[in-house]
Amino acid sequence: VQPNNYSTFYDDQRQNWSIMFESEKAAMDFSKQVCIAKYNSSPGLDSVLCQDLLLGEGQGVEGGDSLEVAYTGWLFQNNGLGQVFDSNVTKDKLLRLKLGSGKVIKGWEEGMMGMKKGGRRYLIIPPALAYGAQGVAGCVPPDSTLVFEVEVRRVKLVKECSASDIQSVSSRDSPAPSPVPTSDGFSAE
Repeated sequence: VQPNNYSTFYDDQRQNWSIMFESEKAAMDFSKQVCIAKYNSSPGLDSVLCQDLLLGEGQGVEGGDSLEVAYTGWLFQNNGLGQVFDSNVTKDKLLRLKLGSGKVIKGWEEGMMGMKKGGRRYLIIPPALAYGAQGVAGCVPPDSTLVFEVEVRRVKLVKECSASDIQSVSSRDSPAPSPVPTSDGFSAE
């Protein structure tokens, strides 16, 4: 996924190709289908399959960073999207989570690493990294593969720069100070 509705990829001959789409939605829909095709052509996949839909801005998130996300989750059925089993897109409250805290399924912990504020990503999560053999009663059948579309709306990095930190900027920090945090601890941007 590239800015301005472009997607770039390479073929089996390692030749690079770019496609420009009419709209952001068309580019995202194409990327979702590529992700599903990758999953269907990789039997026995035991890791999270991630496909960026929008790249977002700023620094990629790491373990310990706090996020607020909007998401929709589907059951993966018959080699494609099944029914929605959970979503907060139409709700007023975003999901708050701290990466690496173990409060969400392991597939989310892995799949969201490196995302940026405003970024959207498609995740296909095998059962072992989701709810496994137990599933979730009345919601997720046992041994279900799950698909999520996640969007990072707000980020609070563990290493927020302040004016006093600028001399000791590590490779992870941006060269400029971060905006002043708001009272809830999330960046004002």
